[in-house]
Amino acid sequence: MSSSTAGSPKVSPENSKRSLQLALAAARTAAENRGQNVVVLDMRELTQLFDYFVIASGTSRRQLHAMSEEIDHTLEDDLGDQRYGIEGYNESSWIVLDYGTVVIHLFDEQTRQYYDLENLWAEAKPVDLSEVLAGI
Repeated sequence: MSSSTAGSPKVSPENSKRSLQLALAAARTAAENRGQNVVVLDMRELTQLFDYFVIASGTSRRQLHAMSEEIDHTLEDDLGDQRYGIEGYNESSWIVLDYGTVVIHLFDEQTRQYYDLENLWAEAKPVDLSEVLAGI
């Protein structure tokens, strides 16, 4: 497989710490913006397309937008990364932020249950977020 897929380059193993840093920053930002049931899945052993999924639920379109915008701010402005794409922002039941090696899924609860990504990717290892989310 080539080193890139759909315009999103795969980070080399020596840079996997960077991918984890981005995923944890996105998870923390989602939680700080009242995201619920925030999960990070380690996808590295399951696919070559990306390293981590970040999944969070929101209770309203406004909240999903706020989480999306704040995650963009954190990853782009604070950490100097670049988003490759965004989908679902106008519909707002599922917003997907593509940061190449990290894909962030923001759902309303009904849509999250419908797609059930945690079950679909059940073999992915969950990342322990206890330290990252402590005090939020």
